[in-house]
Amino acid sequence: MIRLLVGFLVLVINNLYRNRPYPRFYVLETVARVPYFAYMSVLHLYETLGWWRRADWLKIHFAESWNELHHLLIMESLGGNDQWIDRFIARHTALVYYWIIVVVYTLNPRAAYHFMELVEEHAYHSYDDFSRESEAELKAQPAPQVAINYYRDGDLYMFDEFQTGVKPESRRPAIDNLYDVFINIRNDEREHVKTMSACQRTDAKAVINSPHNPASVLLNSQ
Repeated sequence: MIRLLVGFLVLVINNLYRNRPYPRFYVLETVARVPYFAYMSVLHLYETLGWWRRADWLKIHFAESWNELHHLLIMESLGGNDQWIDRFIARHTALVYYWIIVVVYTLNPRAAYHFMELVEEHAYHSYDDFSRESEAELKAQPAPQVAINYYRDGDLYMFDEFQTGVKPESRRPAIDNLYDVFINIRNDEREHVKTMSACQRTDAKAVINSPHNPASVLLNSQ
């Protein structure tokens, strides 16, 4: 079922946006945020009912959604959401997937994390292919200010937080042009894949902590 959901999403995005990369990435990033919202919603419910409290997981998933938000802001700055039909498709698809993931996460958290691992893996390869195919064009364009603010000049605490396989403050991306921006987004997606893979471990509850937690164990799936 998870592979069917991801396959349908990828099929729709790839066919509708074959020659429109920025709207394609805008839709992808809009949808990519919502599973993290779903995870946090269910975790907050568990905490409210007194079943399970895990602040580190909430922080990690919020950091993942914060990272995806900035990917989305970058795509908007590049004109990815200029047409109403793209906004309509992105938002309605995201709404549907939010409720699907809420149900899946409630019934089978590992399956919900596997869903996101596959989505992030697709995103990684999409950005990797686009960066290689458009390298010269991208290097000739400046980095959007929103990317500079996020990757270089902003508070990077949350940037470190979602990367459970990387030591905090060890990854500080260069942002000299638009090519650097897409390479960094691609690398972000790779870190999301690692974190989602780690969340599926049988001992995940015991070992996954905030990267800033002194007791944190760095988890690397690759």
